[in-house]
Amino acid sequence: MSKADYMLSILWMLQQRKRTAAELAGTLELSVRSVYRYIDALCASGVPVIADAGPGGGFRLPEHFSAVPLFFDDGERRALVQASAFAEGSGYPYIEALGSAIAKLKRYSSDEQLLQLQRHESGMEMLHAPPAPLSHLLEELEACTAGGLTVQLEYRKSSGQAASLRNVEPYGLVLWKSRWYLAGFCHQRREIRSFRVDRIVQLERTGGVFSRPAGFSARQFLLDSLLPGQDQQAALIRVVIASGEEVLNDLCSHWLFGHSLEQRVPGEASFLLDETMLYRYAPYFLLPYGRSLAILEPAALKQKLAVAAADIAAYYAES
Repeated sequence: MSKADYMLSILWMLQQRKRTAAELAGTLELSVRSVYRYIDALCASGVPVIADAGPGGGFRLPEHFSAVPLFFDDGERRALVQASAFAEGSGYPYIEALGSAIAKLKRYSSDEQLLQLQRHESGMEMLHAPPAPLSHLLEELEACTAGGLTVQLEYRKSSGQAASLRNVEPYGLVLWKSRWYLAGFCHQRREIRSFRVDRIVQLERTGGVFSRPAGFSARQFLLDSLLPGQDQQAALIRVVIASGEEVLNDLCSHWLFGHSLEQRVPGEASFLLDETMLYRYAPYFLLPYGRSLAILEPAALKQKLAVAAADIAAYYAES
């Protein structure tokens, strides 16, 4: 076994009960000297091994150490503390439990490890809009998703509309553009639908159970519902845009244009968009670029952009 394996074995054995060096050496087929060396290494890594001298003595761990995480290297500790900051910014519902886990990690770190953790924790931060207070809904939906439990939603399609009741089999949650969405089978519509969690007024379990379709991805379902699929190529319209590489790079990283990219050559990119997305949304995505890009085709998109820009100009001129 490797050094790490021996250290883990000793730690596991000490979590069960007090052991003498001779017991540890006999079980692991090591010399007593090697046992002392591995115990020294455990102590150096932050594990509080207690050595009791005299008759009945031996090595043991504090009672509270039963919940201690075992071994994380520097990269794993860094990833954990930094990922917790991103989770908190997303509205992740189990942030209290995550905070407790990070506190536990810090508690059982050595002084040197703790200092390193603090440096990494402050070295990467997340700037985000305050998430909506949805923890209670997300916790319940996640539990029902994992348990295969059907829920009844009191759901409002948009602001100003009356809420309606929906019986839903929750298949999964996905975070997209700072909003949480639930994907699941709607019994009223008899199809898989997506629901914005911030529009759920109330939910309760119905007592029904379900099995989620094998391989279902809430993320992929949401993307497919927003963007054209490969089976729709015949109905798509080609959009050709010319610009500098910096603007094209930015445009190609956009969720709509990046998904629809057909071809990219120096100074020019072509995209395939369905008519609805092209004329309803694309003009407002492209307006902020102003004169830094040129639409080569279709001509109808240029006309839509001109109308949209004129409408905005007229609105602010009047106000």
